Amino acid sequence: MAAQHFSPALPASAEGPRAARPGYGKRSAPPGQDAPRPADFTGLPERERYVAAYIDRLPDGAAMDIKSLAKSLPLYGQMAIGSALRALAVAGHLRRVRRRVDGEGTCRWVTYTYWSRTARDNEWWTAALSGPTDVPPQRTAPEPPAPPKPPGAPSAAYLALAGLGRREPRLALSATDCATLEPLAAAWLARGASTEHLTAALTAGLPEAVTHPLGLVRRRLTDKMPPHLPDAPGPANGLRVECVDCGRPGPAAALLDGLCGPCRGSHAQTAAPDRAGGVAARVAGLRGLMRTP
Repeated sequence: MAAQHFSPALPASAEGPRAARPGYGKRSAPPGQDAPRPADFTGLPERERYVAAYIDRLPDGAAMDIKSLAKSLPLYGQMAIGSALRALAVAGHLRRVRRRVDGEGTCRWVTYTYWSRTARDNEWWTAALSGPTDVPPQRTAPEPPAPPKPPGAPSAAYLALAGLGRREPRLALSATDCATLEPLAAAWLARGASTEHLTAALTAGLPEAVTHPLGLVRRRLTDKMPPHLPDAPGPANGLRVECVDCGRPGPAAALLDGLCGPCRGSHAQTAAPDRAGGVAARVAGLRGLMRTP
């Protein structure tokens, strides 16, 4: 089966796929996709074909975050994997969705990545994600990843700030800097932003030289703070699509090609799909987008 999708020169990690945290990870799209065949994904460039073939083989519940995929596919780094996932969303193979889960006085957001071996257009995805979707029921008992935070354990906001230096060396922060900025970053997460959205907002469009990372990050956290929106009735299935690029959530009909308006606009010149020409024409329009970073 592997020979149908993988080039011998593109080996995956021997560790195999990683399981996602409960409530996260890969989910197969609603029924109707074609059976596996050797010609799957042949219309995509090599990198996207390789990543798509690997994802297609993953079982439901496997980790689909960029870091886990990059570790399982060592040929490509995290930036390349992120670009490939964005391109696969535009090509119609995947969508990311978020669901709010309430229980025992707490609330958390879980992220699924819906995958379709058959490329689908925006209308199909909107209908599929707006109607009843096969989402596994949430357990009432506490999940292992979400116990009370032990004293001294870093928060998600702190970890996002601490990881900035790995994503962008110009924004390397000290432990004191992270502690100082943690309340601002936590406010982002409390307003529904994902850590990926937070990181993207802080690292995008940096000046060539950053002499004071603490001040720059503080300014961006303050100036780009997302609005606080009251909880609104969501779709019947409790799902909202999440931008594959920046993580911003929204209704399925508003995130065409799996991208929010600003991210779609930033890639418009290199990935202008011909919707009248169908999926094949749209994939052809991805050639410029799918460059290896």
